[in-house]
Amino acid sequence: MNWDDIMGPGPASSGPASRTPAKARGGGGPEPRRRGDRKGPASRRDAKGDADSEGKGKGKKGKKKRSLGRKIGLGIVFSLLGIVILGMAGFLYLYATISVPKPDDLALAEKTTVYYADGTTQMGTLGDVNRQIIDASTLPDYVSKAVVASEDRSFYTNSGVNFKGILRALWNNLRGGPRQGGSTLTQQYVERYFMGETTSYVGKLKEAVLAVKINRTQSKDEVIGNYLNTIYLGRGAYGIEAASQAYFGHPAKDMTLSEAAMIAGIIPAPSAWDPAISPEKAKERWERVLGLMVEDGWVSQADADAAVFPETIDPDSLNRESMQGTNGYLIAHIKQELVSSGAFTEDQITQGGLRITTTIVKERQDEAVAAAQTMNSVSGWDPVHQHVALSSIDPNTGEILAEYGGPDYEQRQQNAVTQDIAMAGSAFKPFALLANAKQGGTVNDTYSGASPQTFPGLGQPVTNDGGYSFGNVTLVKATAYSMNTPYVALNRDVGPENTMKAAVDAGIPEDTLGLNKELLNVLGSASPHNIDLATAYATIANGGQRVKAHIVREVTNSGGSNKLYETTVSPTRVFEAEEVSSIMPALEAVTTGEGTADSVAGALRGFTTAGKTGTSSDQLSAQFVGFVPNMVTAVSMYQSDDNGNSVPLNNVGGLNQFHGGDWPVDVWTEYMQNATKSLTEKDFTWIVKSNRNSKNNAPSSAPTPTQEPTQEASSPEPTNEPTRTSEPEPTQTATPGNGNGGGNGGGGNGGGNGGGGNGGGNGGGGGGGANP
Repeated sequence: MNWDDIMGPGPASSGPASRTPAKARGGGGPEPRRRGDRKGPASRRDAKGDADSEGKGKGKKGKKKRSLGRKIGLGIVFSLLGIVILGMAGFLYLYATISVPKPDDLALAEKTTVYYADGTTQMGTLGDVNRQIIDASTLPDYVSKAVVASEDRSFYTNSGVNFKGILRALWNNLRGGPRQGGSTLTQQYVERYFMGETTSYVGKLKEAVLAVKINRTQSKDEVIGNYLNTIYLGRGAYGIEAASQAYFGHPAKDMTLSEAAMIAGIIPAPSAWDPAISPEKAKERWERVLGLMVEDGWVSQADADAAVFPETIDPDSLNRESMQGTNGYLIAHIKQELVSSGAFTEDQITQGGLRITTTIVKERQDEAVAAAQTMNSVSGWDPVHQHVALSSIDPNTGEILAEYGGPDYEQRQQNAVTQDIAMAGSAFKPFALLANAKQGGTVNDTYSGASPQTFPGLGQPVTNDGGYSFGNVTLVKATAYSMNTPYVALNRDVGPENTMKAAVDAGIPEDTLGLNKELLNVLGSASPHNIDLATAYATIANGGQRVKAHIVREVTNSGGSNKLYETTVSPTRVFEAEEVSSIMPALEAVTTGEGTADSVAGALRGFTTAGKTGTSSDQLSAQFVGFVPNMVTAVSMYQSDDNGNSVPLNNVGGLNQFHGGDWPVDVWTEYMQNATKSLTEKDFTWIVKSNRNSKNNAPSSAPTPTQEPTQEASSPEPTNEPTRTSEPEPTQTATPGNGNGGGNGGGGNGGGNGGGGNGGGNGGGGGGGANP
């Protein structure tokens, strides 16, 4: 071992001082006399004697100094040798006792990428670590060679550890110079992949042992490949793939020689030497790497001369925050669905480098966002306190095609579709129709539309909106006009518990706030999520087969070669096709003629349309759930104050009253006019002919009808206060009812409005009235 290579040359030396040897004493005789020699005076002899004496004294002192220097030098050498011997002994001991550990979790952490339904258009990412692990063999050869030339020129010949470099760094550190590491690429790989950062001598020794062991078990290509996948390269990018995207906007497999040299050059200080921050330094380092590559024979001089410093992306333009804007709600929903499935933990989702393909169609999502945000141009609309929820699903598969949960997730982390709840109002009435169909009834059955009407067990009479009174009407007309009194009578006949069961069978969760078996449940005191209503109506649109709404289609590893998860679609028949077919005329009547959503059929000419509007009492929420073959869309609107309490939707767009047939229908139509352009089926193929006999359930004499309204009527509040049994946690608190039909009883908006209030002394608790 050449110590000059390790320590560098020692300080310059001039050699020992020259002097005349003293005369020998005893023997040899006197020195021959030469002609002309004469004895000098005594004074000269004395001077000579003094000079000889002085010279002898100086000689002794010089010998002492040289002896002390030798001792110090030998001491240093032996100390260093001792350190080296102890280090080698420790190295050999550790080599014999240390095994290669499992990779550090952080080193393997890789961001998860989320895609739209096409599987190629990126929606966003999940995870704090921006890393995409790739097969390094797909990279151009000059990528790894640029890194080797810049960081460890002996990489392909060393044993994983550069002992000269380590000793040189140790000598420099002992002399008090700047601290040096002396690490090879293999050691850096060990630090990042297995151990984490370490600066202690013991830690460095362990690092060196592992480097040697790994060098004996992994090929150089494997080591450099793993190194390239783990190293931090600035701009929040870990690994060469993420760095290529962050700096150049394309995959690492497409990197040019110039780009590879630039990345390799900034490895020691990627944030400080980013071309956007320090272009001069970045270019200086780039030139250095190209020069070293030429010296080491990795590229020709001609190729290096032809290289041009690469252009990089403006770092401010990078989309680092996937949770911003409307997509943040989608990303959060995706994460929640996968965790709830039990297939993945949160850490696996955020660090596992997964590739998630969703059910969201990019075009449908853009159309949903545009439609929902048309409300921002409506006079009196306050997007901070007034909320729109829109979900659109395929009733055959349950795939969510579009979801508008709010304008900006970072401003409000509450998804209007999956977390907020709002009173269903008259949108709940179709479940009574299903219960009636189960018992052999038909929508041509007749009931009294008189208002008010009294019913046993209720402390107050039931009224229609505005007090309008009708004669005997079929359930088709009662549905089109959204009358309350015929539906309460229907619910009495079929049994409110059966109406509740039909709702649950269709897809309304059993633990929905306000869902109960009381007579007035038909008026929509329950407060489901927007997606729950869409799911339940999808059961109708699918001919009685229920499917689970979902936003994730499949999950694979980052390369897409290994499928880890796939949502299984398992339709469950909960109603016969004939039963559902029998109620369709009533739901179709809502979207045609004088129905509360009569503009729908005209906007979607050629399609068979159906649905139901719903408005809670006091205008606390307004909804429309409508469908055509192969697409169901639910739109909900509601308002909250600064404290999250539900407040009425008043004075929006110059309207004194806010109904489901107003802005919710407008937003629904705006979306569906575009979304249905890709649909080919115009009619429901599962419809079968129904030969049911209608019944007249009206009293023998009915009151004279008054003027027919175009909006549905409100009802008195239910007598029993609903009980909330489980999630979601509401963001809005309960507003007690006033006992006279204007209360906000067992329903809720935003995060849920709680139970009914006390009636005005006559026993009637607050309840969710049903308006159009």
